[in-house]
Amino acid sequence: MDRADREKKYEDLSPFELKDKLISMAQNPQIKMMLNAGRGNPNWVAVYPREAFFLLGFFALEESHLVMSRPGLAGAPDSKGMGERFMEFCRIHTEHKGADFLSNAYELVTGKLGLNGNSFISEMVDAILGDHYPTPDRILENTQEIVRAYLNMTMCDNNPPKGTMDLFVTEGGTAAMTYIFNTLKENGLIHPGDRIGLGTPIFTPYLEIPQLNDYQLVEINIEQDEENDWQYPDSEIEKLADPSIKAFFLVNPSNPSSVSISRKSLDKLADLVKTKRKDLIILTDDVYATFVNGFKSLIAIAPRNTILVYSYSKYFGATGWRLGVIGIYQDNVLDEMIAALPEAKKKQLHERYKTITTDPESLKLIDRLVADSRTVALNHTAGLSTPQQVMMVLFSLQELMDGDSHLYKKETRDLVRKRYETLYKALGIKGPELPFYACYYTTIDIRKLARERYGAEFGKWMETVHEPIDFDWRLAEEKGIVLMDGGGFDAPQMSVRVSLANLFNEDYEKIGKGISDLLDEYLKEWKAEK
Repeated sequence: MDRADREKKYEDLSPFELKDKLISMAQNPQIKMMLNAGRGNPNWVAVYPREAFFLLGFFALEESHLVMSRPGLAGAPDSKGMGERFMEFCRIHTEHKGADFLSNAYELVTGKLGLNGNSFISEMVDAILGDHYPTPDRILENTQEIVRAYLNMTMCDNNPPKGTMDLFVTEGGTAAMTYIFNTLKENGLIHPGDRIGLGTPIFTPYLEIPQLNDYQLVEINIEQDEENDWQYPDSEIEKLADPSIKAFFLVNPSNPSSVSISRKSLDKLADLVKTKRKDLIILTDDVYATFVNGFKSLIAIAPRNTILVYSYSKYFGATGWRLGVIGIYQDNVLDEMIAALPEAKKKQLHERYKTITTDPESLKLIDRLVADSRTVALNHTAGLSTPQQVMMVLFSLQELMDGDSHLYKKETRDLVRKRYETLYKALGIKGPELPFYACYYTTIDIRKLARERYGAEFGKWMETVHEPIDFDWRLAEEKGIVLMDGGGFDAPQMSVRVSLANLFNEDYEKIGKGISDLLDEYLKEWKAEK
């Protein structure tokens, strides 16, 4: 079997599965080191919230021993006077780096956010010990206030719309998406054969999930324009005016192009849902939002229509923590759509949820998500583990305490930006200067690069003679460099997605040179064939 036949065998795989094959090929003993810039797991960790987390654990154990102390066990802490004891604990442990973080966090929570100190610390202590089921199951009470404040700052540019956003914390953004698709289906908001808009290019699973037998949705691509800074042209947004398109699913900033929607396009989408498409469901995954200055989510401009998904994983270097959140404004069209369902469907849903509430008809969509996440019958054990919620709170508080200085954001953005500049310098071309650019990934269109560097005839040869994944394949096999296949994200065929998050500057120099060297080898082959 020649290489082209082998490549065809793998072309239907998700780029995430293809990546595993490329990794195995890149582990060639003749190549000194494999460079894997495929999956976007960051190679940094947010230090201060973690220092605070571990110190908070010691305080929680001290509180436990105040109630009961026996060999190997202690009691569930008593909240009375806990706030004062906590601040004294921070004063005593000033040698520990987490102490300043915790005391400053307490002052922000009780001051700016107006929460009760004893209530907040009691919730954190009980949560970090993990000695009770999450109550409320959707999200702990003080936790919701703090995470909401974080989302108002980061998703709404500190200017949230009127109303209140309810939150459901989940085991990462992927769990959030799984729960949302399932609940939309169970509640009759999407049906097999429904048309949905997908903002492409897009995170590959969002291309794959709608096609599963579970959903059988018809995908309508709402395409970004590579030649227009990866923005959605007005003509593409106008596709959503079609009432047969039930929902619009997107990643913003996008993956793999790493660009957020421009204010012009946001305004056009806002006008669309206010006028022509008041019933359009919008599902936006905004995991990369914090890498863009002045970011505004669709939930900020179309709160009645939008389900927000956010994950702490990338910004804080916390993929292993699995920290995600779903946000839905209390005043939303989804609850109205459920209330307007046919009577037969309402009766069916009454039966589904009657074991968890005496008034199933009034159960809001976000609470249906919680119940459905545990197949309804196990609703009483729903909820994200409480230690995970503590970590989420501490990550949120770091950003809230940074305030207008945005120190942590500047550090992370500077990190990925320098890697971006190093990569393109090694490629020998100027990297695209895009507005609203997250710089977490970059997409390199190899066919376009081939045309620009060596002419249209060579570019045509690249397109017609070689399989779409051939460049990715040979890059791994011959150079030990693993990148994602951009075509698998509905980006241009024979494009590559480079993660700028998981390697060091010198590695991106090697990747840039490796791409250029391989393109030169294709050029030699083309000239030899002429």
